[in-house]
Amino acid sequence: MANAPRYQQIKAYIEEKIETRVWPVGTRIPTEYELCDLFNVSRMTVNKAVRDLVTDGLLERTPRLGTFVTEPKAESPLMDIRNIADEVTARGQHYHSVIHALKRLSAPVDVAMRLGVMLGTDVYYSEIVHYGDEIPLQLEQRWVNPALAPAYLEQDFNQTTPNEYLSSVCPVNTIEHSVEAINPSAAVKEALAMKSDEPCLLLHRRTWSQQTLVSAALLYHPGSRYKLTSRTDR
Repeated sequence: MANAPRYQQIKAYIEEKIETRVWPVGTRIPTEYELCDLFNVSRMTVNKAVRDLVTDGLLERTPRLGTFVTEPKAESPLMDIRNIADEVTARGQHYHSVIHALKRLSAPVDVAMRLGVMLGTDVYYSEIVHYGDEIPLQLEQRWVNPALAPAYLEQDFNQTTPNEYLSSVCPVNTIEHSVEAINPSAAVKEALAMKSDEPCLLLHRRTWSQQTLVSAALLYHPGSRYKLTSRTDR
């Protein structure tokens, strides 16, 4: 690291302070001028290091107050489906969920269209909040075609997730995703412990197995705690 560019040395210094909890979440880090003096570099060099860490989600700038250590955002890929429990534990956090609903219902118009079934068809519905270290990260509302997952309502979703179970009984071969930023309902804000003015990322997801639509889900994420990523290799 001694031979690395100076801005990378500054990044490594800040990252080490965060990882060792010398600077826990909420700590205001030294100003750019203080870091300039500490490393004997230009402000441009310090700014690049800090800017990179803001982009990485480790720091957050607050106008007129300073730069603070922030809670890293959870992250999911847009081009793939990953089990949220695995994502949370991979970040070193404790995962658990709270089940708000698990039932059979008669599909209203919007659900019938979303799941590709006839109006009034019996479908399965689950509503679950997923947590990382006691912090709610995702509200999952899912409708499932019983023909493909007849034992869905019998699962213990405190021990597994809908994604994990459905992937085991009807492997996915087609995924449809769309994302929008929304002003969520009061119920969604309460479920995700969101601030009154906080934006929300809503991921619409539908999955197929052997050309048959298995499930349709609405996945709500607090904008301050989650990001969705995409990568395409060319």
